[in-house]
Amino acid sequence: MEKILIVDDNPAILDALSLLLEIHGFNVVTASNPFEAIQAVQYQRIALVIQDMNFTADTTSGEEGKELFYALREINPHLPIILITAWTELSTAVELVKAGAADYLPKPWDDAKLLTCVNNLIELGKAKQQNETFTRHQQERDASVRQANLVGLVYKSTAMEHIVNLAIQVAKSDISVLITGPNGSGKERIAQIIQANSLLADKPFITVNAGALPSELIEAELFGAEAGAYTGITKQRIGRFEAADGGTLFLDEIGNLPLSGQMKLLRILQTGEFERLGSTQTRKVNVRVISATNEDLSHAIKTGQFREDLYYRLNVIELNLPSLAHRPDDILALVAHFLPERTLSLSTEKALLAHSWPGNVRELENACKRAGVLKPTGVIELADFGLQVETNTPTQTRAEPNKQEIELAMREYKGVIAKVARHFGLSRQALYRRLDKFKIEY
Repeated sequence: MEKILIVDDNPAILDALSLLLEIHGFNVVTASNPFEAIQAVQYQRIALVIQDMNFTADTTSGEEGKELFYALREINPHLPIILITAWTELSTAVELVKAGAADYLPKPWDDAKLLTCVNNLIELGKAKQQNETFTRHQQERDASVRQANLVGLVYKSTAMEHIVNLAIQVAKSDISVLITGPNGSGKERIAQIIQANSLLADKPFITVNAGALPSELIEAELFGAEAGAYTGITKQRIGRFEAADGGTLFLDEIGNLPLSGQMKLLRILQTGEFERLGSTQTRKVNVRVISATNEDLSHAIKTGQFREDLYYRLNVIELNLPSLAHRPDDILALVAHFLPERTLSLSTEKALLAHSWPGNVRELENACKRAGVLKPTGVIELADFGLQVETNTPTQTRAEPNKQEIELAMREYKGVIAKVARHFGLSRQALYRRLDKFKIEY
């Protein structure tokens, strides 16, 4: 509850103003002289002051109010102060408004006007405080990011800024991180950022793509195998966990790990212990695990394809990367990175922004490589990228956005409803209905 200080030497005025404000939900503090007022502002969290201009009998110059105003502003330069004046102090009140007073009201005051003025100033103060807090946190995050090793990551969108900030924040811990998102969105680069900014930055960083290996070889790849453990292996094989001992193991496409491998992975996460294939000797390692997937693991759990206990071991912190189509601010920034010192026509830029990028950053990088080869000089046109770019026409319909897509867009456009609605091709009313349906704050 916001606390309002009323300063007046007339007890009847203190009572009347206190009653008016208290019945409208405000917490009121009163002072009958400047000394009490200064003490209140010094030692209490006062949100707004309503002060008289004179505090001594038979005094009408307003000089006492003027002195109090400047004394309070010296304590808190941002404190909103409303002056209540008689006609004889009007010129002094105008002077103080120019010096920073929030408003002045004549005696007798209008209750409705006073309440409107108080409510507006309180809301303005809240907004300003929130903005200052946001700005301070933003500056702190920006400083943290500037000092961090981003391993060459290029981004401009607020969605990716959020992910990067989280990655840097969790890097200093040793907890397991699950990175989710579509193929080509940059999951491995985020894993590299976590490693590069962790206490293990100078230790091994080993990558395993479970999606690129036959299921019968994944366990040998992770845990190693003795000679003769399976057909074709003629010598001892060191697994990736042993190679990563003391460092970090990045398990990409973790959803492809077979159930037998999942059981062994759960054990090593819990105890650090494992056996190579074909061996009964228990070995122990200390490895931080970062995993990634483009699959819906919660669905895989329901269908019995992924262990729920392993999921919660891996997913202590989840970093969800949006598709490139949901962070359009990154598209031209990435093009400028992949094609430095090259110029694109305006129509080409618009077409690239309109493209759905099903292959995400990987597709964009390959398209830029193609354009750079086919058009080594001059202005690059859309045909040089070799894309079939869809354009939105009145006959086309977009897929119904889900909760995650709407939340990402709300972050991307900083909660501006008009921009989010335009992004999905919805009216504002239609977007509001979906925000209410998914219980998304706005």
